[in-house]
Amino acid sequence: MKKILQRARAQTPPFFTRLRNIGLVAAGLATALLSAPVALPAMVSTLAGYLLAAGSMAATISQLTVNEEAPIPPVGEASKGGEHGNAQQP
Repeated sequence: MKKILQRARAQTPPFFTRLRNIGLVAAGLATALLSAPVALPAMVSTLAGYLLAAGSMAATISQLTVNEEAPIPPVGEASKGGEHGNAQQP
């Protein structure tokens, strides 16, 4: 569990940061479709479910990808450079 927390706080490479953001947008769009107050066709609901699963998995895996050049911070310390430690280290 500590290793997962360390990886979540470590610096994420730029490609995976973009991929994480795309996954979050896809998951948000799917959530909006699934929670729409109107009746949608079954195919749209099914595709939205798949989009939600794929978007959330892409975002999770991308956040846990670490940059090899940047050190991985220990779990007990506060991350430097933002909430998730994605800021550039000096």
